[in-house]
Amino acid sequence: MSFLVIGECVADIVRAPAGSGAADRVHPGGSPANVAYGLARLGRDVTLLTQLADDPAGRLIAGHLTGAGVRIALGGTPARTPSAVVGLDERGRATYTFDIAWTLEAGAAAEADASPSHVHIGSIAAVTAPGADTVLAETGRLRDRVTVSYDPNVRPELMGEHAEAVARVERCVALSDLVKASDEDLAWLHPGEDPLAVAARWLTLGPAVVLVTRGADGSFALTRHHAVAAGAPPVSVVDTVGAGDSFMSAVLDTLAGQDRAALGELSAEELARLLDRAGSAAAVTVSRAGAQPPDRAELDAAHEEFALRSGRAS
Repeated sequence: MSFLVIGECVADIVRAPAGSGAADRVHPGGSPANVAYGLARLGRDVTLLTQLADDPAGRLIAGHLTGAGVRIALGGTPARTPSAVVGLDERGRATYTFDIAWTLEAGAAAEADASPSHVHIGSIAAVTAPGADTVLAETGRLRDRVTVSYDPNVRPELMGEHAEAVARVERCVALSDLVKASDEDLAWLHPGEDPLAVAARWLTLGPAVVLVTRGADGSFALTRHHAVAAGAPPVSVVDTVGAGDSFMSAVLDTLAGQDRAALGELSAEELARLLDRAGSAAAVTVSRAGAQPPDRAELDAAHEEFALRSGRAS
């Protein structure tokens, strides 16, 4: 099975705490790039359709991705590789200030991978003009023969006018079979609404499964037949950079090969295992600096330990 991920790469510049004397750290990032990297770390065949400049940040990111086995297809070359200054609070939670342009060229997906089994889109690339139009067009072109996943990964400073941003996100939701969002995403998109109610409404737009992550409070999954919640594994947090992307990679790995109909018929037990395994991947990631998702051996060990603790070991 092959995955095609369409979206941005970003150089994450993690600021050192004030007065610490430590240097800033530069990590390869960008939500879609992190998902592709996480899939490759799990041994999956994955191509990332993206944009990178031939500059130090671009070369750093390219080496990081290809070192894990990600194939990179370029849909245009920007003047400089996008970047984000990442600030961390006392709990390791990240905030971002972006310098990014997204101008993906039409037709690029056809050249990137002629026959993917699954397409993943999300984040800045799915809603930022002019490249977002290409992302949606290419996804729509492929949708009849592949499954599609989407993670809005909301960045408010890049979303523009709120009502238009919500409409763009919901167009992506309607294209997708599987959607993952954080409770923070939903709070910005639909302030004051219950995340479960938003997830239920998104189900009516087309997806078979909607997943919502809630940080240390765990996650839940919603289908037309089941609503399942799971706790988060206990972990000492270094930072939260890439946690949601690691969760997404583990979800896609776990569900690899499921067609559109099968996704809608996942049992409550299968959904619980899915949440536990994806939560374990996120826990490994937050236990170390930067977007460093687990490989398969690390994920299997972390999931087995969490399943034993939660009483869901097989």
